[in-house]
Amino acid sequence: MSKAIRIFETGGPEVMQWIDVEVGDPGPGEVRVRHEAVGLNYIDVYFRTGLYKQQLPAGLGMEGAGVVEAVGDGVPHLNVGDRVAYAGRPTGAYAQVRVMPADIVVRLPDAISFEQGAAMMLQGLTTQYLVRDSYRVQAGDTVLLHAAAGGVGLIASQWLKALGATVIGTAGSDEKAALARAHGCDHTIVYTRESFVDKVKEITGGKGVAAVYDSVGKDTFNGSLDCLAPRGTMVVFGNASGPVPPFDLSVLGNKGSLRITRPTLMTYVVHRELLEPMAAELFEMVTSGRVKIEVRQRYALADVAQAHRDLEGRKTTGTTILLP
Repeated sequence: MSKAIRIFETGGPEVMQWIDVEVGDPGPGEVRVRHEAVGLNYIDVYFRTGLYKQQLPAGLGMEGAGVVEAVGDGVPHLNVGDRVAYAGRPTGAYAQVRVMPADIVVRLPDAISFEQGAAMMLQGLTTQYLVRDSYRVQAGDTVLLHAAAGGVGLIASQWLKALGATVIGTAGSDEKAALARAHGCDHTIVYTRESFVDKVKEITGGKGVAAVYDSVGKDTFNGSLDCLAPRGTMVVFGNASGPVPPFDLSVLGNKGSLRITRPTLMTYVVHRELLEPMAAELFEMVTSGRVKIEVRQRYALADVAQAHRDLEGRKTTGTTILLP
């Protein structure tokens, strides 16, 4: 028997149960992975609360790193004993051992630890598509990054700086703002006491920014549009404050022919022709030292309810892992 987190209903952190599960052999196109570490991400909260739907009972967690224990038929890219990491659906990473589709699993370079691998895959691959595809950042661009001291935020701050961008980051406290600056933000705005719209206009001399990366959602959406320069790009990739309500598309024209996109990592990782170069670029950024992955919080997987409480209470910064 192995242990895993399961939910039988949606709700608060208390719905997560640490139970015994049977883990069988992988079928065609599958592998069995023994986790060394599991990632904690805000998307896990969306699944737990029911904002994102899945059939119950269900597992949670979309990111992990470990060792391949068994390989099913039709999996040419993995072998027993490989060090691996992954991010993507189906949920179920909150487990000591799991059988899962092999298509989203990649080999983890020896230079990257299991803890780093579990901490970086979802947030790092998200950053990769944000800055290289959703809006392809060029040297000299000025961009606004919300939640700059969060998991994606700290990776994105470093990556954006490496690309030559000027980075304006928002954070909820002076401590988080200092952390964001230490990871590449040129300017920080403590949104709890100052208007980020006014500050962006002040910093840019009224020109606005080329792109906004917004994982907050409802509370920042309208203000973020006001921060964009004409023909700027709004990238909404999360809903930490709730989903963005419906809005009139003509607003984008009135504010200067703005663009908007709502990408998700799942669109990318289900295609190996996209996943492999994305992962390779992420690994190169990390092994070169241009992006440093720092695990800032660790919890036992059995204590994941407390980890969720801290995440939702904005008590965490950067990356958090769960240890099986």
